[in-house]
Amino acid sequence: MTTASSRQVLVVQRRLTHYRVPFFEMLRADLRSAGVSLRLAHGDPTPEEATKRDSGVLDWAERLPTRYFLGGRLCWQPFSHVAAGVDMTVITAENKLICNLGEQFLARQRRVALWGHGANLQGEAGSLRERFKARVALRADWWLAYTEMSRDLVKALGFPQERITVLNNAVDTTELAAQFAAVPPQARAALRAELGLGDGPVGLYLGSLYEEKRIGFLLEAAQAIRQRLPGFALVVVGGGPQQDMIQSAAAAAPWIKAMGIRKGADKALVASLADVMLNPGLVGLNILDSFAGGLPMLTTDCGLHSPEISYLSSGRNGVMTANTLEDYVEGSVALLTDSRRLQAMRDACLADAGRYTLAEMSARFTQGVLGALAAPIRRGRP
Repeated sequence: MTTASSRQVLVVQRRLTHYRVPFFEMLRADLRSAGVSLRLAHGDPTPEEATKRDSGVLDWAERLPTRYFLGGRLCWQPFSHVAAGVDMTVITAENKLICNLGEQFLARQRRVALWGHGANLQGEAGSLRERFKARVALRADWWLAYTEMSRDLVKALGFPQERITVLNNAVDTTELAAQFAAVPPQARAALRAELGLGDGPVGLYLGSLYEEKRIGFLLEAAQAIRQRLPGFALVVVGGGPQQDMIQSAAAAAPWIKAMGIRKGADKALVASLADVMLNPGLVGLNILDSFAGGLPMLTTDCGLHSPEISYLSSGRNGVMTANTLEDYVEGSVALLTDSRRLQAMRDACLADAGRYTLAEMSARFTQGVLGALAAPIRRGRP
């Protein structure tokens, strides 16, 4: 083991996404200030994930050999060679990561922390897969839980609460918020005219395009909203496996705008056209984009959401409707036609943008690492 002044923690990620890059840079600095050296090791995405084009690069990170089996349901990503000599590893709580089991059950000379949701919220509760994950979740010395919801899930498994750190999972939206605020009114007006949006309300979908996002439901809802509000338009920003569905819809309906992947100031400019964000399927970290832009999100009680859904306070900073097309359309139309309520929600979104920040997440992660390093190893205890 290393000395107290040069303790090392290794974070292992199955893949590195671009939105995690600023976090790891900040975490590296925070841990260094606390006398801990951060190492990061990551592998490659599945072929399907690669279509999202959301991979990140860090020149100080270490690459891991990565192989997928059974259509991506299992991942072989050995990392014991880079974990040798570290004081602690932080691994992601995913069933597919076979090599995690060796770390959790065999690495007895270093602390092991699990980082994750606490449960697969898209999985079947009580299934063999989820029961296995629940059992394995107890083989850790510390838990770094995404949200308070995640903490409660882990605690319910029997893991000691005093060894759980709530991170308030976040991405860096500071720059995005500044870019929203800096959008020139004339640029917004010019883009609106270029796209032929008119004066009607605009719904925005912002994020990756894949099955759990319920893109088909989104398009059906948009059609129904358009029937109720003839000037309504849908702007879609993002890419992914189901982008052809959006492109086909846009080709058939000129009021649907397929904008592809946009980043930085360009993303802020396009998003600034919207009045609300429409996301009837899985809600995750993209809720922070809605806060940064002051765009209330409308979603459904679909049972697909990630723990970040706990950031949504329905009726205050967004709306969660029942999981039917009729309820979703009615909720969307009601908000889009109530300017006072819409403005109040926009104000609440902007206020909440300051609550869930990358700096706060990094500080909490650092506290969790220090807590784990100070505590005795507990794996194997009931």
